Amino acid sequence: MSPLLDLTGLRARYGAVEALRGIDLHVNQGEIVTLIGANGAGKTTLMTSICGSPRAASGRILFDGTDITEMPTHQIMRAGIALSPEGRRIFPRMTVAENLLMGAIGDATAADPAATLAQVHALFPLLAERASQRGGTLSGGEQQMLAIGRALMARPRLLLLDEPSLGLAPLIVRQIFAAIAELNRAGLTVLLVEQNAHQALRLAHRGYVLVNGAITLAGPAAELLQRPEVRAAYLEGAV
Repeated sequence: MSPLLDLTGLRARYGAVEALRGIDLHVNQGEIVTLIGANGAGKTTLMTSICGSPRAASGRILFDGTDITEMPTHQIMRAGIALSPEGRRIFPRMTVAENLLMGAIGDATAADPAATLAQVHALFPLLAERASQRGGTLSGGEQQMLAIGRALMARPRLLLLDEPSLGLAPLIVRQIFAAIAELNRAGLTVLLVEQNAHQALRLAHRGYVLVNGAITLAGPAAELLQRPEVRAAYLEGAV
């Protein structure tokens, strides 16, 4: 069976700067795959390139066998990919409920998002409690839950999570990672970008290490956890 997501020779540029240098990466249906690397390695660029911004300079992106490399971003979203971006990027003046309904715009098949909203509330009960509260008044962890919930409202087949633990307290990080595991057990495929390499590799089925825009290591997450070079670069002091 072919991968749900398949990147081949993907290159991306910002002007003269080559941010991605020939990325080969795949995500199978039902997997959690994590991408780890230092700041500036190209992790966020890879995620946003999948969504069409920046557009790939060369290479190919296949989603469920369909070439989406040149697709407009809104069509990529409607094909079944949703992104919870780095920094959360919620709408601060909108209420929690309004933020979530904005995510449902990406679901072209659902006339009534109520059932999906109920699933999001079951995953993050706090979002139901804060439905009428403005997004900008939430804590960082609450905003992260809102960003993930908003992405889920599109009912994606592939969820892209960009640094979901960034800047959060350890207790909230555990809650976020528990939610990701629960989503995956329910059948959702996840591509996870994380600086918390220890947590990410414990959660994921497979992993990739990105250095200066290129993949340098790939394999089962449990094996990457034991690699001396991975431990030295990303896991020292991790708990």
